[in-house]
Amino acid sequence: MHQPEDDAWLNDHARVLGDRIRTERSRRKLTQEQLHLNAGISRDVLQRIEAGRHNPTFFTLLRIARVLDVPLADLVR
Repeated sequence: MHQPEDDAWLNDHARVLGDRIRTERSRRKLTQEQLHLNAGISRDVLQRIEAGRHNPTFFTLLRIARVLDVPLADLVR
């Protein structure tokens, strides 16, 4: 399998993940404040995830998916 020469593809995926989380949060009419409090994560972390500038842990993604009431696979596909 050919490996990319840089990690730009990782940054692209992080931005897509952030977009999906922000879109789902907006669709559910939740503020960042509501999501971060209900997910038990800091607002700063949520903001960086939504901006595609953070590498969230698996547990953090599970917490977010649970609050958004979506399968984790829908966020990371």
